[in-house]
Amino acid sequence: MKTFQFIALSLVLLALTALPASSQWKRDKDKEDPNTRSLQGFVLDEQERPAKTAIVQLKNAKTLQVRSYITQEDGRYQFHGLSTNTDYEVRAERGDLASAVRRLSVFDTRPKPVINLKLEPKKK
Repeated sequence: MKTFQFIALSLVLLALTALPASSQWKRDKDKEDPNTRSLQGFVLDEQERPAKTAIVQLKNAKTLQVRSYITQEDGRYQFHGLSTNTDYEVRAERGDLASAVRRLSVFDTRPKPVINLKLEPKKK
């Protein structure tokens, strides 16, 4: 019985150590894919402070699909797995404030471009 317990414990420990490695491998694999990129940045309010809970919308210019992200406490947003062969439009909104629409172009070859957005009163 002790041999069975030892084998079972060994398998559990092996599984626990393999999980972080496999997720790390997936993250590393995503970083290496030359056909994808990530977009990140900060949303700032009128006083140049981080705009937490702002809604950032990313629009695929080919499919018109829109993805959304709610900013964190520090105003940060991020989108992963974006095609390098597609233009995207990004904008932020919170209450009666909105940012200008900014474009992420296929000609921007950075794997992790940064686009910061500033909220201003919406134009009527």
